[in-house]
Amino acid sequence: MKSARNPATSPATIHQTSASSLLRQAGVRVTDARLHVLTELLLSQRALSHLEVQDALPDMDRVTLYRALDCLTDAGLAHKIAGDDRVFRYSTGSETTYPANNERNVQHQHGHFKCTLCTRVFCLDDAQQPASLREQLQATLSSTLGRGFQSHDIELTIKGLCADCSR
Repeated sequence: MKSARNPATSPATIHQTSASSLLRQAGVRVTDARLHVLTELLLSQRALSHLEVQDALPDMDRVTLYRALDCLTDAGLAHKIAGDDRVFRYSTGSETTYPANNERNVQHQHGHFKCTLCTRVFCLDDAQQPASLREQLQATLSSTLGRGFQSHDIELTIKGLCADCSR
């Protein structure tokens, strides 16, 4: 006997509703491509390459996908992680905020973990860590280089083996 599931409460539907709301809140026109790409990024537990998003959305052409990813990145709804393997990966992160005046305050300043075997990238965006990590790195910047240096973006990548590859 199959159990009846409410499609309105499936993770995909919930994330699609959230994606639609995030696009509107960011002042970005809601298109099918942007909605599907953002939903896929929200569903993922890790950063995805263009090819991984394309595999997940096989009906979307490459150019449309690139444009959707660029739009989401420009709007602060996703961030692009540059890898030493020359592959960009995209993630939604959890630090984009929209204050009362609706101006975007993009703060994708958190670390990443990259598995050196399977090359998957995971965001380290624990709500408690980023502020203290930013403060520590800014203090190191100031003490090392002196006054006047102010960071606006932090890229920190820890490399090792993920849980799947370390077995």
